[in-house]
Amino acid sequence: MAATAHQINLSSSQWIGQQHSSIAAAAVDPPPPPLSSPSAADPPRFAPDRTRRSSFRPLSKGLVPLPGSNNESWCQGLDGLASRSAEYYKHGARFAKWRTVVSIPCGPSALAVKEAAWGLARYAAISQDNGLVPIVEPEILLDGDHSIDRTLEVAEKVWSEVFFYLAENNVVFEGILLKPSMVTPGAEHKEKASPETIAKYTLTMLKRRVPPAVPGIMFLSGGQSEVEATLNLNAMNQSPNPWHVSFSYARALQNTVLKTWQGRPENAEAAQKSLLIRAKANSLAQLGRYSAEGESEEAKKGMFVKGYTY
Repeated sequence: MAATAHQINLSSSQWIGQQHSSIAAAAVDPPPPPLSSPSAADPPRFAPDRTRRSSFRPLSKGLVPLPGSNNESWCQGLDGLASRSAEYYKHGARFAKWRTVVSIPCGPSALAVKEAAWGLARYAAISQDNGLVPIVEPEILLDGDHSIDRTLEVAEKVWSEVFFYLAENNVVFEGILLKPSMVTPGAEHKEKASPETIAKYTLTMLKRRVPPAVPGIMFLSGGQSEVEATLNLNAMNQSPNPWHVSFSYARALQNTVLKTWQGRPENAEAAQKSLLIRAKANSLAQLGRYSAEGESEEAKKGMFVKGYTY
């Protein structure tokens, strides 16, 4: 049975409310065991059990070459998505994620932008129909030597298409979360932008393209250093926004944690402490109260990898 708009909106609001305790949810890759029956193969639980209970499922099946494009990709996985979504809901998931990518050095072509937007819209509609809150993620890759103005131009085009097709598919805007890239120069651009500049460009793009009905913007870090991602988020929260502006980082939360842990049980406690430091820093940044004073040198190291895939 399809969930009501009220139920889906309530779930997205709960995600935002839980962010004030630093970590709201964690991604759990399929195929899932029932969330009430932890598997012996589960990795160490660096996050508390309540976070695991509000986990989300990546529902796409990965990127593959897009025929007829400029050496670009599209995200597969719509076949059988409804049955997978229903199964994950039954196992306790309440959020879903679908990541596709757009490459600026490759154009991007109109075909790639349309394919990305349409796939995200179909996924979002199917997720909501099965009671899940879709996290909508068209990542504009950092690869390239383009300026921040070029990134803004492409981001506005991508999000315009995304919201057009979300509306075409009758997606409830109050019941989605967005996971966008920040608007930054390409990683190989000669000039680096300040957090204040990145905040200005990113918020300009969002205010031009994202309706205020959307409850939350949960940024990806996309290869920025841990400190850069946090400083940029903090700069965006120096004044009120129409949506809750927060984070859904992978590398910018995990890098120091994984280097601390090294897969060794005796390092688990230290890794937990590292995770809490990063989570607390970003929790403060979503409130505009973060300071980089005392951050480690490791946290300041950039993590951009050209052609990065996962």
